[in-house]
Amino acid sequence: MDRNSAATASAVAAFAFIYIIIICVVVAFTLWVYWRIFAKAGYNGSLSLLNLIPGVGPLICVLILAFGRWPIEDQLAALQGGTIAPTVPPPAAPGTSVMPTA
Repeated sequence: MDRNSAATASAVAAFAFIYIIIICVVVAFTLWVYWRIFAKAGYNGSLSLLNLIPGVGPLICVLILAFGRWPIEDQLAALQGGTIAPTVPPPAAPGTSVMPTA
């Protein structure tokens, strides 16, 4: 093996290593972004791992987000309809103890 082919082989190896690192960073960033989107929509954030399915994973994620009923919409509808009891207890009447006695 002469010097030119050795230099070419090492350059290709360095390029491949850097390319793999960049791909891993892009995949990790994509998973993080989808995790946040799913969590804010009210879904379990681990649905972002569907992106790891080659070819159809991102399509599945987009279809879930676009056409699925978001759990946070159900919570909002329940709050607007008044079917969920308030999570904060009403204030105590004036002159009563701050600590409940029950």
